[in-house]
Order: sequence, then structure tokens, then C-alpha cells
Amino acid sequence: MNQRERYLETLLFGQPDKVPLSPGGPRESTRAAWYKQGLPEGANYMSTLLEILGIEPDKTKPSRSVGVSFKMMPQFEEKVLKHEDGHYLVSDWMGAVVEISDEFDYTYLRSAKDFVTRKWHKFPVEGRDDWERMKERYDPDTPGRFPRDFERRCRALRNRDYVTGISFNGPFWQLREWCGMEGLCILMADDPEFVGEMCEFWADFVSRTMAPILERVQLDRVGISEDMAYKAHSMISPAMCRRFLMPAYEQWIGEIKASGCPIIDMDSDGYIGELIPLWIEAGINCCCPIEVAAHNDIVEFRREFGKDMAYHGAIDKRAIAAGGKVMEEEVMRVVPPMLKDGGFIPGCDHGVPPDISWPNFIEYTRLLAKLTGWL
Repeated sequence: MNQRERYLETLLFGQPDKVPLSPGGPRESTRAAWYKQGLPEGANYMSTLLEILGIEPDKTKPSRSVGVSFKMMPQFEEKVLKHEDGHYLVSDWMGAVVEISDEFDYTYLRSAKDFVTRKWHKFPVEGRDDWERMKERYDPDTPGRFPRDFERRCRALRNRDYVTGISFNGPFWQLREWCGMEGLCILMADDPEFVGEMCEFWADFVSRTMAPILERVQLDRVGISEDMAYKAHSMISPAMCRRFLMPAYEQWIGEIKASGCPIIDMDSDGYIGELIPLWIEAGINCCCPIEVAAHNDIVEFRREFGKDMAYHGAIDKRAIAAGGKVMEEEVMRVVPPMLKDGGFIPGCDHGVPPDISWPNFIEYTRLLAKLTGWL
């Protein structure tokens, strides 16, 4: 099987020749630690792992993406407002005022380059006037949203042997970026009509931006980012999820499934046991990263939800860091029973932190490779 076939067979509960080997990805601080622990400076960690383990990498055609952006256009000007007491106060590209340690710089606010603690002081949407101005930044027809060679990219993607997809923010994630967590929750209670208006706008923007892609390419997956749960509960109640978020999910999922895309993948940290039934109802059929520290038990989820939901992740990062017997027991707790039924790609239950050493990561990946059929 090629990479694409193997991925789809695995997550759709088919019969893959082996399960994709996806141990997890390091952040910047993790790679810095690994360079001191044996990973050659500047080397690709996954290529090096495969070489160490004696695994022939999947050979695929040169990969392309559709290159379409779901971000605001234009973005806000980034600037440092203040630097004191070891912290920067930054006006970021999304229009928020954010505080970060001066160990980093504002480029760390653009993407998840590392594990960075931030404190938000102000959000761009505090009322309807702000909202009217914000909407202007989300026009699907803004020049630059689609690459100039979009048609050529789509043609190249029609005959591929690798996995391709798109990802965008769900309504909870996006409204939280506009209004802040506290501001959004207050609005849900005090002005639900306003929240509904913003959710509907976001749903329509995503649909209109996604439509030209779905018309031209049969994607393998569409990822929705939400991060809508704490350590033991969802951030909003299932009832609020149903009221505010489900209409967008149902709108998008109908469009995605009509295009022939088979995997709709929800990404949320925290405890998701209260949310999985709603996601299944909406038509979402895969989720990640299944954080063990947040009391998620993937084996129990499989017993409860059966083959209505596939997963990837779910191996406790703390056990991988401990290594040895602790790591082995965790991997064996999760992987064999889940692989028996299918619908599971095992991996670290979030970004790989720097307390997971390079030697421990090698041994963990070696065990995964044996269980998933690569060794």
C-alpha cells in the first residue's frame, strides 16, 4: 500500500498492510535538547529515526498542498508595546495585546513553535463596532487568499500517493481569538444572538473559502481545530456546544462529505468525553490528541463509542519521558487493544515536550514500529 491508502484504510477501519508510524512531533525546545542528546544538528528527526531503526521510508511523489489561507487578511501590524521585567507586551497579528517572556519574541505568537505561556490583556472584538471592522478581514475573495497557481496545484493533487487535506479553526476557537475566553463565555450568556451571528459568519466564510477546493480536489481529510476542553471538563457545556457550534459543524460536514472526503478530524486538547457524542452526531469521525493527563481513556472511549470514532495520539507523554518499563506498559495498555479493532494511529498525546529524551524517543518509536508492522 502507498501512504495515502494506508492512512485511509487505518482510520476507516479497513485492512491496512501496516499502520502509519506517527510517533509525534517535537517543538523547538525539544529539538534543541535532542541535538545535545545524539540527534545530529539540523537533521530531520523522522528521517533519522527511520535510519536508526532500519525502516525504509515511504516513497511518494513530491507533495503539494492547495495553499489556501483561512486566516484574516490583512493581518494586524505586529509591534512590541513594552519591554520590562523580563516580558514583552505585544500587539499581535490577530489584533490582541499579549504578554510573553522575553526568552521568546513575537514570532512565537504566529505559530506553535514551542511551549510558550502567554497572558492576554486585550482582544480585538469587544463590541459590535469592533466586529463590523473585523468582518472586513474575512473576505474569501481577498487577493492572496488563494495562490496564483491554485488550479495547477489542484490538478497535481488529483493523482497522488500521499495524504492531503486542509485545516481551519472551529467556531469556538475562532470566536475565542476574537473575543477572548472570558469575553466569549460572557457573551454566550448575556448576548447569545451576537454569538450566533459571529458563528454564522464564520461558518459561511469557511464554506465559501472551502468550496473551490472541494470542487476540484477529493481531499483525504479536513481538520477542525477547537481546543475546547480543560483537564476534566469541556470549556462550555454540551448544551452550549449544541446551540452555538453544531450548526457550523453540520453545515461544513455536509459539504465535505458531499465532495467525497472521508475523514473529518477534530483537534481538541483536554477532556473530550462529554464532546465525542456531539461530534459523532455532527458527522465527525476522527479526533486527537486524546491527552491522558486530562483523564481521557481511549480504550474506554472505544468500548463506549465503538467504530463511530477513530483516533490518533493517546499515548501518555509522561510515560514516554519516563522511558523503560513505564513507557512500555503505557504503550502496551493502549496500542494492542486499539489496533485490534482498527481506526487508530498511535502517537504522543500532544506535541513532544523536551523532557522526552532522544534515546527514550528512539526506544518508544522502536516499540511502536514493532506493534504497527514496520519492524
